[in-house]
Formats: sequence, C-alpha cells, structure tokens
Amino acid sequence: MNLNQVTLPVRDLPVANTFYKKLGFTQIVDSPHYARFECPDGHGTFSLSLEEGDYKNGAVIYFEHAKLEDWVNELIAKGIQFDQLPAEQSYLWTEAELCDPSGNKIKLYRAGEHRRFPPWRVEIRE
Repeated sequence: MNLNQVTLPVRDLPVANTFYKKLGFTQIVDSPHYARFECPDGHGTFSLSLEEGDYKNGAVIYFEHAKLEDWVNELIAKGIQFDQLPAEQSYLWTEAELCDPSGNKIKLYRAGEHRRFPPWRVEIRE
C-alpha cells in the first residue's frame, strides 16, 4: 500500500497554481476546477480542487527537503512569506511554516531517518 495523493481546497486556482509552481512543483494536470502537481523527488503528487463555497481546511501538508534552509532562503528570495522560519522541534524535525494563498497550512521540513524511525517508534498491527 502507498499513499497516492492529498487534495487541498483552494479559492482561486490560477493563484494557487502559480504559488505551488513557485515552490518548485511541476504541474501535471490543469483544468478549470482541478490541478495536480508532482514533487521534484520521488513519485509523490498532490492536487488542488477549486472550492466556491465556504470551507475550513484543518489539514497540514508537509514537504520534506534535505537542504531545508537553502530551500527556504530561495523561496524568500522569490517573495514567499513564512509564518515561522526553520526551527528545531522537540520531535526531532526541523520545520518552517507558511500558508498558501487560500490559507492552507504548509510545513516544509527536514526529518531524515526520524520521519519513519523516531526513537519512540512502535509497530501495531491487527
């Protein structure tokens, strides 16, 4: 089993498309109400869906990068604003936080082996 993708709601699809391309993702589907993007490394994708009514998205989407600080500095130079610059967290990840133009929370992070193998890892199966 593998996670296919996550779909985020957006209020203005063209503005959102521009934002995610500026972050470095490749757009692979473009329609008036839906867009899909491919991550630069691996095979991960995520999509955007135009939402015309009121909505509140409480999800947080995470994108990992081995050279997090360099990536954040490149994005700042492109005009991307951050709510939090890279900071070490108690759970052994370094994270920066920002929101897309529709208010979806994004965390750019570096976790390395701690993403899948934190010191407190358990394996629970049925």
